[in-house]
Amino acid sequence: MGQVIRLVHYEERYHQDLTQFTLKNEQAHFTALPAEVIEEAMMNPDKDPVVILHQAVPVGFFVLHKGSEYVEPAESDRKILIRALSISEQFQGKGYALEAMKQLPAWVREFHPEVDEIILAVNEANKAAYQLYVKSGFLDLGLTRMGSHGLQHILHYSMR
Repeated sequence: MGQVIRLVHYEERYHQDLTQFTLKNEQAHFTALPAEVIEEAMMNPDKDPVVILHQAVPVGFFVLHKGSEYVEPAESDRKILIRALSISEQFQGKGYALEAMKQLPAWVREFHPEVDEIILAVNEANKAAYQLYVKSGFLDLGLTRMGSHGLQHILHYSMR
């Protein structure tokens, strides 16, 4: 499946498709829809909005964020956070998120070569997302943080 999924920088031509994304009700409090975060991400130089394409169709979206609240200021150039990952409901269950996460290290090496670690926070109740990240190579080193919707596991992917 490697060639059917591509990660691309957000462009205006994807906007309409991304604003039509839907999520299952139980997913809505774990992530943000693209329509809720695109504008702010485009205005913030520390954020890199990324579209997951299947052929030419946007099926997913996430934001890479440098200098996030999950990173100590001294490490802000070397660590990047994945936030707001979503796969639109109609495209879920096809392996797109897993393939995108497997492609992510190469994307980060190309566009953020100074980064040596990718991190993310996943709610402990979001078992499916946790399994997805672990399956794609992220490690749970035992770090947690209380988030607005409960305990978050901080997962790590070393680029070294």
